[in-house]
Amino acid sequence: MEALIPVINKLQDVFNTVGSDSIQLPQIVVLGSQSSGKSSVIESVVGRSFLPRGTGIVTRRPLVLQLIYSPLDDRENRSAENGTSNAEEWGRFLHTKKCFTDFDEIRKEIENETERAAGSNKGICPEPINLKIFSTHVVNLTLVDLPGITKVPVGDQPEDIEAQIKELVLKYIENPNSIILAVTAANTDMATSEALKLAKDVDPDGRRTLAVVTKLDLMDAGTDAIDILCGRVIPVKLGIIGVMNRSQKDIMDQKHIDDQMKDEAAFLQRKYPTLATRNGTPYLAKTLNRLLMHHIRDCLPDLKTRVNIMATQFQSLLNSYGEDVSDKSQTLLQIITKFSSAYCCTIEGTARNIETTELCGGARMGYIFHETFGRTLDSIHPLAGLSKMDILTAIRNATGPRPALFVPEVSFELLVKRQIRRLEEPSLRCVELIHEEMQRIVQHCGNEVQQEMLRFPKLHEKIVDVVTQLLRRRLPHTNVMVENIVAIELAYINTKHPDFHKDAALVPSLLKTDSDPYSQINLGQRRANTPRNHMSPQISSHSAGSQQPQQQQPPQPNSSQQQYSQVHEQNHVAENSTPSMASTWLSNILPPAPTRPDSIENSTNNTPVHNNIVSPVKPVNLLPDVPANHNPRRLTDKEQKDCDVIEHLIKSYFYIVRKSIQDSVPKAIMHFLVNYVKDNLQSELVTHLYKSDKAETLLNESDHIAVRRKEAADMLKALTRANHIISEIRETHMW
Repeated sequence: MEALIPVINKLQDVFNTVGSDSIQLPQIVVLGSQSSGKSSVIESVVGRSFLPRGTGIVTRRPLVLQLIYSPLDDRENRSAENGTSNAEEWGRFLHTKKCFTDFDEIRKEIENETERAAGSNKGICPEPINLKIFSTHVVNLTLVDLPGITKVPVGDQPEDIEAQIKELVLKYIENPNSIILAVTAANTDMATSEALKLAKDVDPDGRRTLAVVTKLDLMDAGTDAIDILCGRVIPVKLGIIGVMNRSQKDIMDQKHIDDQMKDEAAFLQRKYPTLATRNGTPYLAKTLNRLLMHHIRDCLPDLKTRVNIMATQFQSLLNSYGEDVSDKSQTLLQIITKFSSAYCCTIEGTARNIETTELCGGARMGYIFHETFGRTLDSIHPLAGLSKMDILTAIRNATGPRPALFVPEVSFELLVKRQIRRLEEPSLRCVELIHEEMQRIVQHCGNEVQQEMLRFPKLHEKIVDVVTQLLRRRLPHTNVMVENIVAIELAYINTKHPDFHKDAALVPSLLKTDSDPYSQINLGQRRANTPRNHMSPQISSHSAGSQQPQQQQPPQPNSSQQQYSQVHEQNHVAENSTPSMASTWLSNILPPAPTRPDSIENSTNNTPVHNNIVSPVKPVNLLPDVPANHNPRRLTDKEQKDCDVIEHLIKSYFYIVRKSIQDSVPKAIMHFLVNYVKDNLQSELVTHLYKSDKAETLLNESDHIAVRRKEAADMLKALTRANHIISEIRETHMW
């Protein structure tokens, strides 16, 4: 087991070279309040005085101290070049290659390094100082000396010095592989020990806490530390060991530590004879060595697993950064090919790394085509923005000065084209959404391509620029094609379309009964369902206040004029009915209906309506505007049926065109934009990047990638070395 501590020391050296704190190695952390005697305990274990001394806070940086037992025949650590072949003791810092045989120089070097990093204002610095001490009088140990816990800032110390020290201390003692050496002065109350309090916070079970009671000779007269050393005051699982330190006068008189050891042994034998063999500095050093070896034995299997896992992770990280570029032309062509392939695979859905958090690439395009675009078209009503009066106005404008027997076809074409044009805007918006998604795919081309883009930022910018320009050039062609699809539908209204012709043929059979005004049964039903109205026959048979000659009306049964007046007064509006062309033809035989709303209002007073004189300067409008706060005028049966026929035909034809556009627009976008970019992306990149004069500058690697590659390579080298060191331990060493 004696070989375990040198193994940990070697691992400490390996990881100190790369400055990594990711591997938590077993070590002994010395913790205590300011001036509690921590430095004296460490110097007693080493056997030499080498730590800075003085009043106030002196230890302001963590000191990682490795004690290495080096006999005279140790060829591994002794070298004639450094003058250590016959030396009994010497020290070596990690930050310098110089060997120090004079321990006063070691103290000065520690002070200089402390001021260099922490300044001269009594502040602290978390950066550790690494020191190795080789000696023939020490046991193998790894100690960490921390700044003393303080409460009140003194002098030029920062106001938060207490929080800084506590944070630094917790960083070391929270390591589950560390042994906490809690130092407390015997002339203070153990219940107020800050070291034991912090140790209990991170190690509540006390499995890795060892207490050291210093200054046994400074206790008040008439008191002793028997209860404390026996664990009756505060029990500690790993034990409590008492030691006697050199006084400040002894330090000033340069009292040798060997003499101090003799005085300590004599004091313990005289004051605590029953506890003398289980206290003192020699016993403390042996106990620390034993605890550390057993602790390393318990931690080594997990440590080996941790090293193997981290080695695999850093190997993958190093591979992702890539190797140094030797042939820039070949590397550039490889990156272009890889990017083009990844871009196309993202669209086709064959990428190796598939997103699981959101839709992207081809899947998002499919969602735009079938969900977003489809729902938008479905939400457009065939008659949206088209009122009854608009339809009636279009019908009358198409008839000209002559009254029409049939619904003019021109009005249907005029109105249906107006509705079809509403499909153009969502179609162009669909093109815009696909264009945005194809621009967005550049950022979703896979981790491998993204790493290359981060590695070469100038190349990344140029690739994004080339893709943007290619998409921007194809956008007008795609928009023109989509506009042409709508224009094609507007250019020829195919009333012979099979679906439209079949739907129009069903119209006459739907309203056959309603379209026969001469049916006596129908008339009787109308009279039964219509309230009596004392309308003047002259008013009901006139249009726009003008009378028609009686001889122009077709032969009618008795009282037929009154019956027709009642029919015209009936407000029979069926919004969802399906009128027919036949009903329109039959309705033209009926007398013309009044078109002025005042003709119906004045009929109740039985007063004649006089023709209003219209100024020739103003345009003649037979359908006067109705204010928004008034209900529109009632339509006659003929007007209602004409409007119903047009509405039905518009709906039927609009659905046909909408279905065609919903199918044609995605196909046009795929052909003119998506597939074109997929087929020509690599050639565009080669033309603008590979064949350009700036191809060499595009592969200038970013600085932070180069730094990260070096750090990953150094860490991987350290982990590989650590793995070899751990593997050298035989099973016999474990026990």
